Amino acid sequence: MERVGLYPGTFDPITAGHLDIIGRGLKLVDKLIIGVAVNEAKKPLFSLEERVAIVTEETADLDNPRGVKIEVRPFDNLLMHFAEACGAQVIIRGLRAVSDFEYEFQMTAMNEQLNREIETVFLMADVQHQAVASRLVKEIARFGGDITSFVTPRVREKLLEKYK
Repeated sequence: MERVGLYPGTFDPITAGHLDIIGRGLKLVDKLIIGVAVNEAKKPLFSLEERVAIVTEETADLDNPRGVKIEVRPFDNLLMHFAEACGAQVIIRGLRAVSDFEYEFQMTAMNEQLNREIETVFLMADVQHQAVASRLVKEIARFGGDITSFVTPRVREKLLEKYK
């Protein structure tokens, strides 16, 4: 049976930390679906279509020695409903700090009440990426700071275009 994982997020924009978690997730599943959430509450800088395209471009370059199939899909419904529709057995979440854990702990508890068959797996971000957050990357870019260690060159260019 194919093990399907789902890595959900807003990815506004996708960062080196996201790519690190995706790379780690590829070791755990046979197919990884990256769910790009609409999440209007976060007031994304990039449109949903732009974020899906950027994530698709960035994941095409990943080291994937096991040949795990990667799909990028938008979603605008409840995470557990999306996971069920995708046939996911595992939801992959990245953790950076204690504050992430508190939020994720609550979310996991609620999700488990909705569907006990889908497990949530937490992966720690690499130490060099633990402080990286899309919100902070956008703020640094907006004020002309150097974001080269936080995003790929393509994402850097797309961010700089948005802030011209």
